[in-house]
Amino acid sequence: MATSPCSSSGVSSSSSSGLGADAGLEIRTRSVEQTLVPLVSQITTLINHKDKPKRSDKTLQAIQRVGQAVNLAVGRFVTVGEAIANENHELKEEMSVACIEARRAGETIAKLTDVTSLDHPESDSHITIFTDKTGVVKAARLLLSSVTKVLVLADRIVIKQIITSRNKVLATMEQLEKVSSFQEFVQIFSQFGNEMVEFAHLTGDRQNDLKDEKKKARMAASRAVLEKCTMMLLTASKTCLRHPDCESARVNKDGVFHRMRLALEQVIEIVTDSRPNGDSEVAPISIYSGIKEFKNKVEGLRENLYFLSKENLSTMLEVILEHTEDFTDSAYTSHEHREHILELSKQAKMELEQLVSVWMQAQNQKTKDVMEDLEVAILKTCQCMNELKREVHGAATSLAADLLKYHTDHMVLKALKITGVEGNLEAVAEYTCKLSEQKEQLVEMCRLLRHVSGTEPLEITCIHAEDTFQVTGPQIISAAETLALHPSSKIAKENLEVFCEAWESQLSDMSLLLREINDVFEGRRGEKRVYLSLPRPGKHNANLKALKPVKLDTEEQAKIAKLGLELHLLTSDVDSETEKWEDQENEIVQHGQGMSSMAYSMYLFTRGEGLLKTTQDLFHQAEIFATEGTKLASALHTFSHQVHDDDKPLLLVEAEKLISMCRQLQITAKASVQGKSATFTKVDACILKTRNVMTLLCQLLPLCCRLLKKNKAGNGCLKPAPPWREDKIRTGTNAHAPERRAETFGIKSLENHVTNMTFLESK
Repeated sequence: MATSPCSSSGVSSSSSSGLGADAGLEIRTRSVEQTLVPLVSQITTLINHKDKPKRSDKTLQAIQRVGQAVNLAVGRFVTVGEAIANENHELKEEMSVACIEARRAGETIAKLTDVTSLDHPESDSHITIFTDKTGVVKAARLLLSSVTKVLVLADRIVIKQIITSRNKVLATMEQLEKVSSFQEFVQIFSQFGNEMVEFAHLTGDRQNDLKDEKKKARMAASRAVLEKCTMMLLTASKTCLRHPDCESARVNKDGVFHRMRLALEQVIEIVTDSRPNGDSEVAPISIYSGIKEFKNKVEGLRENLYFLSKENLSTMLEVILEHTEDFTDSAYTSHEHREHILELSKQAKMELEQLVSVWMQAQNQKTKDVMEDLEVAILKTCQCMNELKREVHGAATSLAADLLKYHTDHMVLKALKITGVEGNLEAVAEYTCKLSEQKEQLVEMCRLLRHVSGTEPLEITCIHAEDTFQVTGPQIISAAETLALHPSSKIAKENLEVFCEAWESQLSDMSLLLREINDVFEGRRGEKRVYLSLPRPGKHNANLKALKPVKLDTEEQAKIAKLGLELHLLTSDVDSETEKWEDQENEIVQHGQGMSSMAYSMYLFTRGEGLLKTTQDLFHQAEIFATEGTKLASALHTFSHQVHDDDKPLLLVEAEKLISMCRQLQITAKASVQGKSATFTKVDACILKTRNVMTLLCQLLPLCCRLLKKNKAGNGCLKPAPPWREDKIRTGTNAHAPERRAETFGIKSLENHVTNMTFLESK
């Protein structure tokens, strides 16, 4: 991972000017990286102007204006940084040093750009950007380094908040494990619910902010475990309290607590980028990634015959073929697929032998005939590997499709519930054996799918699914045994229901995952996945039992299908528009992509698919969608300050429309309803209003893209940003608003004081 803030596409031009941040500062989040983009853009403009021969009065004025803007922005930025330092004594010394350096560098840049009063800057004794060309580069480098350090230190505070929240959750979990009365349990679980909500929101924000897609996927998997386990912990603990002498109930409860602790630990590993014993994580290599790397090496021989040894290529192929044994040794691989994989493995060895022979010959004599033979050998080797990839993909996905179809009726789970209520221990034992067999089949399916998933995030999703089946299977068995021993126990019955629902939910998710894997293989973009956070405080009671999941029935799905399809088409249109933007890190693009992703998950809900399982999930997603739309409107207002006066009214009118529509959607999503008919009416209204917002978004994105290009093509500068809003700093330092302060002090507040800086386009 790059350690310079100039690593993103938006700031890459600065590297040519010798700019860079402290090599020891690693930027892991998008918020830090994006906060630096406008600052780097400004400084790059100054660096690019220092060597230009033509210096008109307009250019000199523009340079001075940018220098002053940089200095003022840094001053306000530093004020927020110092306030953060005062609130967090353990970082005060480091933060203070970084703030002093940033302020000094900003003042230096302001002095060096004070050139408008000079008719002939070169001949004057006053030192300027034109006479001291290395000085401005040094000041710029110091400024970037110190600002980056302030941002990274502020980011540490966010990490500290997550760790503190985790510690509170762990402490309350320990209390829950030891309680012996229902009254005490209810009291502590209420506190636990609130703490889990806080942890979910902190980690959700962090997940969205992470740059590394692999870490994002791991975070999503851990949060999904915590979300599902919260309900499991409730029913498993209540069952144990009701039947304190029941061994299977204790085993069931212990399993939930253990899994939650592992998930909490993994979240902290991701957030702090460390592992308990200091060991680095070694992910198993999949067949897909192995073939991809092998082909890259083989095709690299066209450019360089000496960059690797034949032993390296042979070893790489051996590793790939060893992994194919997961398929050929599997009892669930069809005879036809097994034979084809073995044949292609043998052919791959032969093709590599031929390639190595021609390759060695080419190193000695680069005649036309030999080089043509080498090209043929490269093509044949890559073709063979492609066929092997296609064969293992077919083997894994056909097995998955068959298993998911076979287990879609959940007959074993239904039988366990019935025999458990009957108290039939013998029948329960029989069906637990069948569930164990089913678990082994599904675990094997996940292992094979991981090999052909195509992307690291999907690989992690496969590993998470495998773990879920491995753990949930035995938990269902212990819950069923408890019910069979206490057939009249309502809480034991409810507990079994919860674990069975988790199993069914994972099977449903596998259907979506299989489709994503097929999309990647066929070159289409994978389905969008939106993680559902835990219920927000104030909307849902901490007693999770009160949340009765409501799903649309077949008739309701049919009624809403047309609306859902329209929403699907709009997400495709929005995706097409966002792909046209050169800068994919642009705030408008990112909000648009986020809204499209959420709208797609709502479309899947209308089909009874995806991660939104209940109407409550849908309403919660609609609220988040509306919030994202409001953020987009705010970004549009900021953007309007940079466009020409003629274009501003239209942009502001559209932004106001968006705010109004999002407000209406939030009101609808939050409205309380009772009864099936009223709930369906609310679902219909939420989907309809989401569709209307997406329709507006389809108009807004091309408009903004056009205005951005128009401004870049113009002869003048983009309009300067409005004056700084000092109230943001005052709000942040208000000691009577700790919640507001926690929200303001951190990356977001620092970001506000950099992103409003003006952009000077290089002419």
